[in-house]
Amino acid sequence: MSLNIAKNNKKRVVIVGGGFGGLKLANKLKKSGFQVVLIDKNNYHQFPPLIYQVASAGMEPTSISFPFRKIFQHRKDFYFRMAEVRAIFPEKNMIQTSIGKAEYDYLVLAAGTTTNFFGNKHIEEEAMPMKNVSEAMGLRNALLANLERALTCSTKQEQQELLNIVIVGGGATGIEVAGILSEMKRFVLPNDYPDMPSSLMHIYLIEAGPRLLAGMSEDSSLHAEKFLREMEVNILLNKRVIDYRDHKVILEDGIEIATRTFIWVSGVTGVTIGNMNPSLIGRGGRIWGSMATVGRNRAVAEFSKVQMQGWLAWVMWLVVHLRSILGVRNKVVVLLNWIWNYFTYDQSMRMIVYVRKAKEIRDREKVEATTH
Repeated sequence: MSLNIAKNNKKRVVIVGGGFGGLKLANKLKKSGFQVVLIDKNNYHQFPPLIYQVASAGMEPTSISFPFRKIFQHRKDFYFRMAEVRAIFPEKNMIQTSIGKAEYDYLVLAAGTTTNFFGNKHIEEEAMPMKNVSEAMGLRNALLANLERALTCSTKQEQQELLNIVIVGGGATGIEVAGILSEMKRFVLPNDYPDMPSSLMHIYLIEAGPRLLAGMSEDSSLHAEKFLREMEVNILLNKRVIDYRDHKVILEDGIEIATRTFIWVSGVTGVTIGNMNPSLIGRGGRIWGSMATVGRNRAVAEFSKVQMQGWLAWVMWLVVHLRSILGVRNKVVVLLNWIWNYFTYDQSMRMIVYVRKAKEIRDREKVEATTH
């Protein structure tokens, strides 16, 4: 196999990763005189800030996923290839991918981040991360399946395990997940599961540090904590999770929390490529602004020296995210979906759908994993 892209007299720019950075650069290089090759393991761009809404059944995956070939239709000297980069050979100006080799004149690595489990392999196997659309769909299926099972299980202990939700990580994602699940408990459960008291569901947010939103100001942190406590989220600060066994989250101080929904959003680490020199990998920086929504009408936002909390920050969060979504049609769909959910307290996608890859795809992935 090969990328099957003919080299011409133009300089070739290979971009690895179709996230915000890769997509922005690919658009900037339009009519630049370069041959542009975009490589990503998925054939679509996903909008990470709204992935948690897919996980909570509040939004359809297609609302935050945009096919690369649709984005770059009719673009000259642009090529997309769905593949994973396995190795880089800078001395040859060449990369090795899961579908073959490719030469480049300029190489841009924008592969994004992945969930950081801090070296705990057992937690990595047991916990549910939420970094992409596929993981969000898996979490949504688990949440809904556990609710269905909680209605028919044989013991109170099993029922409580199914209804307890533990979220590890007090950053923006953890806060947003805790907030939207609290709203799901308050507004969805009484309607969809009238024969099961919503008070049986308990949401725990665990943070190893002394406060939530460590990357934002202390004022924003305090407001976020206040909002979540008002929404009946159990917040545990200065608590480090060390293991998960027998359906129990185990903390360093010996506390155990029974749960079958163990969500890990405790940080990210940059995606690295097989043979990359470790000396070239540094710590990630923080962009100039930070925002986090804490449920309906509540958010915290910071832009340089400007801080906002509550309803105004929530409106700003809506505006910023709508502006960032690709395409007018997608902006309208997301906006209408938000308006509907706001006034009806109803989420759109409460179906359990398990996806099984076709045998042809599974066989091809095995071959690619061993031959390139």
